[in-house]
Amino acid sequence: MSYLSRINSSADLRKLSLRELNDLAGEIREEIIRVVTRQGGHLSPNLGVVELTLALHYVFNTPEDKLIWDVGHQCYTHKIITGRRHLFSTLRQYQGLSGFPKREESEFDVFDSGHSGDAIGVGVGMATALRLAGKQSPRVIVVIGDGSLASGVAFEGLNYCGQKKLNIIIILNDNEMSIARSDGALATYLNQLITGQVYNRLKNDVWNLLGLLPDNLTSRAREMAKRLKEGLKNLFVPSLIFEELGFRYFGPLDGHNLKTLINTFHQIKILTGPILVHVVTKKGKGYPPAEEDPEFFHGIGGSVVHNRCPLTSKERSVTFSEVFGSVLLRIAERDPKVVVITPGMCLGSGLRMFRERFPGRFFDCGICEQFALNFASGLALSGLKPVVAIYSPFLPRAYDQLIYNICLQNLPVLFAIDRAGVSGEDGETHQGIFDLSFLRFLPNITIIAPKDGRELETAMTWAIENLSSPIAIRYPKGLSLSGDSEREIKDFAYGKGVIEKEGKDFCLIGIGYGVNLAHEVAKELEEEGYSSAVVNARFVKPLDGELFSDLARRFSLLFTIEENTFEGGFGSALLEFYEDKGLPVRVIRFGLPSTFLPHGDRKIILRRFGLEAKALAKRIKEIVKSVVRDRCPLTERRQK
Repeated sequence: MSYLSRINSSADLRKLSLRELNDLAGEIREEIIRVVTRQGGHLSPNLGVVELTLALHYVFNTPEDKLIWDVGHQCYTHKIITGRRHLFSTLRQYQGLSGFPKREESEFDVFDSGHSGDAIGVGVGMATALRLAGKQSPRVIVVIGDGSLASGVAFEGLNYCGQKKLNIIIILNDNEMSIARSDGALATYLNQLITGQVYNRLKNDVWNLLGLLPDNLTSRAREMAKRLKEGLKNLFVPSLIFEELGFRYFGPLDGHNLKTLINTFHQIKILTGPILVHVVTKKGKGYPPAEEDPEFFHGIGGSVVHNRCPLTSKERSVTFSEVFGSVLLRIAERDPKVVVITPGMCLGSGLRMFRERFPGRFFDCGICEQFALNFASGLALSGLKPVVAIYSPFLPRAYDQLIYNICLQNLPVLFAIDRAGVSGEDGETHQGIFDLSFLRFLPNITIIAPKDGRELETAMTWAIENLSSPIAIRYPKGLSLSGDSEREIKDFAYGKGVIEKEGKDFCLIGIGYGVNLAHEVAKELEEEGYSSAVVNARFVKPLDGELFSDLARRFSLLFTIEENTFEGGFGSALLEFYEDKGLPVRVIRFGLPSTFLPHGDRKIILRRFGLEAKALAKRIKEIVKSVVRDRCPLTERRQK
C-alpha cells in the first residue's frame, strides 16, 4: 500500500502510525532517487534527512510553526510532503519546482534560503518579533548542518540568541560533512561528542533518580548534581560549547530513528528558551553509491544513468572545473609555492586530484569565505602563491576581505572564480551574473575571462608566473569546448585582446562565453550578407586600449556580448573607455538584465533573455537598419 499518494500536507502526515511513517520514509527515498538520478539535484544531503523532516512536520504545527532550512538544498522531503509531490518530477527545471525553499511556492516555505549559515539569524529575527508581540507561539525551528554551523555568521546568531534567551529551536544535522568532509575544531568536537554517550546517559539517569527523593532533598541533591556535572563535562567530552552559549542541549540523537526523534521533539516542544537538538544522520542514507561517496553525490547533474552509477570520464566531455584542476596540478608540480584554498568546494571546483597529490598544500576552510580570503592574505604575505577556488555567487560573502585585505594591500592572490554567468538549475542564489560588476571597480585587480578550456589553461599558467597583485579568472559552469586541445596560445599577453575574425560592416566583441556566441552570431549574419569582425577581449581589466581605439577608427558600430548584468559589466567598461577618450563610436551592449535569474537549464535561461545566436543576429540586423535609416550616434542598450 502506498502512503505517499495520500500525503498532501503535514496534517495528512499526522494521521499515520509510526510503522506507516517508516514505510513512507522508504517511499520518499525511492522517489528522490528516481527523480534526482534522472535529472540532477542534491542527492546525498536529501537522503540523509528524510526521517528528520518527517518527524519535524509530524510534531510541530507547520506551517503555523516556522520551519527554516539553512542553505535549503536538503528540502526535497519537505516539499514532497507539503503539497508539491505532483510537481517533484519538474525539480530544478525551468518554471518547475525549485531545488530550494521558495516563499512563492508554498506557505510552508518561510524563507528563500540558498547560502550557508544564514538561517539562525533569520530565526533570531522571527523569535524576537514574537517576543515583541508578547507571543509564545508559533515556534521557530531552524535546521542547520554541521558544515554551515562552522561559518562565522552562524556563530554570531548562536551567540546573540543564547544571550537574549529567545524561544528558538535549532536542529543541528550532523552528518560529519558539509559538502566534503568538514574540517576544523567544531567538526572534531561534534565527532567526539557523538561517541560521548556515556556522559549523556549518565546525566539523564542521575537527574531522573534524584527526582525520586523526597521533595525537601530533591532540590538540594540536584544542585549538587549540577556542580558534579561540570566535572563530568571535563571527564567525558572536551566541552559543552552549546550550553556555554546559553542553549539547552539535547542529543546526540539517531537521525534515522523516527520514534526517538518524535519523542524528543514532543518533549522540547513545550519548553522555552534557546534549545539545540543534536541529530546524527548519514548522508546518502538508503542509496549505496551515495553512502560510499557522499561528496560526489552531494550535487549531481545529468550524469547519473538508470543503473545508478556515475558516468565515466570517457562518457562525458571535460568541464571548465576539470580543466582548472588538471592545469593547477601540473603547475603545482613545478612550483612548490603554489597552495590552494577553497571554502568547502573541493569536488565542485575540480580539486580532488590536487587534494590527493598535495594534501599539505590544499586547505579546505569549510563554508567560511571570509576566513578563506584572510587565510589567503596571510599566505601571500609569507611569500606563497595562494589560489582561491571559489564560486562566483559565494565570493560576495567575503567582499570586505577582498577589498581591504587583498586589493588595498595589492597582495598576490589568484582567484579562480567558477560558476560565473548562468549556472542553471540551482536558481537565483547560485547564478554568477554580478561578478564582473562588483570586481571591475576595485583598484589593483586584474580580471580575465577565458573563452574556453585552452584559454583557461593559458591564463592560469600566465597568472601564476606573473602573480604580483590580485588576479581574478572567471569561467562558467559546464563544458570547456576546446579544453582538451594541446595547442598553445602564443599571443596571450597582459591586458591584450585579439581579433579572431576580420569583417568590414561592424564588430562583435565578446568576453568569456560571449566570444563563442559572437562567432555563432557572425555566422548567422553572414548568411544575410553582413560581414562582421569578431574580437576576443580576454581582459575585462585592464582593457586593451590600443585595440579598442583602433576598432573605434575602423567601425562605427560595436556590439559587446557578455554573460553578466548590463550594469557595470564589460560593455559598461567599454562605454566608459570611449567616453574618456572622446571617441565617437556607437556601442550596443548585449548581456543579462539586472534581475535575479530563475532556475532552469542554462540554454533555456539564456534563450529566455535573448542571449543566443539567432535572437542576437535578429536584433543586430534591426539595429543596423535603424542606424542606416536614422544615422543616430546615440549609444543604445538592448531592450529586454
